Amino acid sequence: MTESPIERAMRTGTINSLWAQLQPDVPAVISEYGSRTYGELNSRANQIARLLRAHGIAAGDGVALLCANRPEFVEVLQATNRSGLRLTPINWHVTADEAAYVVADSGAKAFIADARFAAVAAKAAAEANPGLKLSVGGEIDGFSDLYRALDGVDGSDLADPSLGGTMLYTSGTTGRPKGVHRKMTGTMSPNAMAQMETLKAASGFQAGTDRTLVTGPAYHAAPLTFTIGLPLTFGTTLVLMDDWEAEETLRLIQEHKITHTHMVPTMFHRLLSLPEDVRSSYDVSSMRVIWHGAAPCPVPVKQNFIDWFGPVVWEYYGATEGLTTIVSPTEWLARPGTVGRPADGLVQIRDEEGDLLGPGETGTLYLRAPEEGRFSYHHDEEKTANSYDGDYYFLGDVGYLDADGWLFLTDRSANLIISGGVNIYPAEVEACLISHPAVGDVAVIGVPNREWGEEVKAVVELQPGLSPSPALAQEMIDFARGNLPSYKCPRSVDFVDRLPREDNGKLYKRKLREEYRARAAATG
Repeated sequence: MTESPIERAMRTGTINSLWAQLQPDVPAVISEYGSRTYGELNSRANQIARLLRAHGIAAGDGVALLCANRPEFVEVLQATNRSGLRLTPINWHVTADEAAYVVADSGAKAFIADARFAAVAAKAAAEANPGLKLSVGGEIDGFSDLYRALDGVDGSDLADPSLGGTMLYTSGTTGRPKGVHRKMTGTMSPNAMAQMETLKAASGFQAGTDRTLVTGPAYHAAPLTFTIGLPLTFGTTLVLMDDWEAEETLRLIQEHKITHTHMVPTMFHRLLSLPEDVRSSYDVSSMRVIWHGAAPCPVPVKQNFIDWFGPVVWEYYGATEGLTTIVSPTEWLARPGTVGRPADGLVQIRDEEGDLLGPGETGTLYLRAPEEGRFSYHHDEEKTANSYDGDYYFLGDVGYLDADGWLFLTDRSANLIISGGVNIYPAEVEACLISHPAVGDVAVIGVPNREWGEEVKAVVELQPGLSPSPALAQEMIDFARGNLPSYKCPRSVDFVDRLPREDNGKLYKRKLREEYRARAAATG
């Protein structure tokens, strides 16, 4: 079969160059920090690629990027993607020590940082000592200004492009984060090409007219894939949010006639929690596709969101390590709670001894690794080896396949509560409590109990304007008892100002569990 110009450009990393030829004046990026047309983005990316080469940074080398959602993030991404470089975006919430660890561990030969995070960047660079240090958005001590460094650099297309890649770091919920590494070959693999075509078909992009709202931080795998890489590949416009806020999201959807976006379930819940008069005052009819995944979404929350936005909510199951399934709105409405129907043999459900389980039986998920592009954890052979079992790997998720092969997630194995020898999955309890009108966010954990081993505790972040009280705590316990078996219900409720939820939607329950176990140990 003859390869199309778009397929050839995808495979070789020159897709942005192609769109710059086809639609040079179409906006590629819109943000409060400035905008770029496809022509401007392409020229800047070529300049950055040549600047890096001039400093001896060659295909296969690493570049670290600490940057907010601004056009320069996209420019650097496009530059590394066409010059065979491995880009590592850094979570800008981390400390200088953590940033330095990622820069050093990734082997980055260049470190590009946003002046917004100048203090962290300067300290991290001093510790990690990368060869080239460049700043965007202002000055950073010890860094050279990127745009001044680009003065006079040729912006024409590279004569020898080579597809680059990314090495993203895991959330680090247990110990130091690890880079998820895949071998780069300079061209897109058939498996990756097929995955992009699947996502394109689901998204239905229309080049030159569609607009994608980037709601999450660009350094995270999901926004990077679904709201930056994917829409740019197919010639649409990005609208970058600097910081997510519920009503501002609706305003931007209306103003820019947004057609696509990616959200996490907490965003669904906070949008649904807006007063009805606020929700109804914005026109969201332009929206055609909303992706979500990474964190479990309670069925009632997703159902209510679909009732509002219409059947436009697509879900995927996967992680930094890879994408496994997608499920359309129609498929989900027919089987509420499913994350998709994996291809035969792609997912196995196993018990604690590693034996296969049958339909409807809950166990640990094992995912078949692709034939090409298997991942490894950078500088951690032991973790890599422990994650694989033959052709399958596991991420710690728990779930089941129904009789028709549809996959349902129950929770993560690390979150399991064992009370009196009975297994309790917190996600089910959280899905119940989140529907209480006073609950803004909730985490359910197991805390020590001398008689039962563990007991169920709910840690609740209240809706704005509400105050905690013993009466409200009891009301939530009674609410759970009215909807769940008694052994699954919380024995106590604590209120906090903010739960340790990161902007990728994940709750870092380990922090909560450690805090409560420390309290129990202190009190004897």
